[in-house]
Amino acid sequence: MIEKRCILLLSLMLLLFYTSAVLTAATLRYYPLDLGNMSVLETEDGTERITYTVEAAEERFEDKEITLLKRKAETLGTDETTGEVYFMHFDDDGVKLHKVVAELGSVFGTAVAILSPPALFFPASLELGDSWEFVLETEVILTGPVSVSSVYEVVAVEDVVTPAGTFENCLKIQLDSRTVFTLSVSRSISYQWLAPNIGIVRVETDQEIVFNLVSSNLLTDTSTYDVTGDGVINILDLVFIASHFGEVNADADVNGDGAVNILDLTLVVQNFSN
Repeated sequence: MIEKRCILLLSLMLLLFYTSAVLTAATLRYYPLDLGNMSVLETEDGTERITYTVEAAEERFEDKEITLLKRKAETLGTDETTGEVYFMHFDDDGVKLHKVVAELGSVFGTAVAILSPPALFFPASLELGDSWEFVLETEVILTGPVSVSSVYEVVAVEDVVTPAGTFENCLKIQLDSRTVFTLSVSRSISYQWLAPNIGIVRVETDQEIVFNLVSSNLLTDTSTYDVTGDGVINILDLVFIASHFGEVNADADVNGDGAVNILDLTLVVQNFSN
């Protein structure tokens, strides 16, 4: 009995530490950045695709654990792709951006921008009318030094219908970009629609090309983590799993690996109800 109580206490202490990190990210409900997340958006005719993935980074900035948000844009049936990799960490203010690596295609090559101190890429909470801005400085083959100023603003709250489903109360974000080259200046306006707990579900480029969400691993059924069956995933589910820690119990073994362990506790925390 004493051993059982020690295991329960230890697992809950570990989860308390882990939860503090996860819930910081969970407040970013319109821009979920859990490792392994993947979303795919396509144009209505299926000729163009954008894929977003979230991965871990090997390098660190200012002793921070870095998460990679990768965006890959491709025209299906061709070998040409473009995209960016965003090096980020998150704190109480939101997502902080340290570095951007942009793959601009075979003609313009790769551009790298370092932000020191890191800039606010996405606030932890948003409301209609909120706005924020950051500036990237880089250099591009053929054009030389380039400065990009990006202003984000929440301009509407809308329902969005996509092939992956209908998403209510999406934030419509307007992105106003001003790019300064050595001999010229250009401006573009594009839009993103962000669904609660899902992230980007629609994109409209400055050329009025619209991409809609066609698949996302965040759309999977999370009811398996509600082990108490009360309709929400919360601390009660953690307590139930912790009480069966180290056992073979089908109800508490949410990942189905044959044992109740820290992996089951972690999955429940990652899928806490908001």
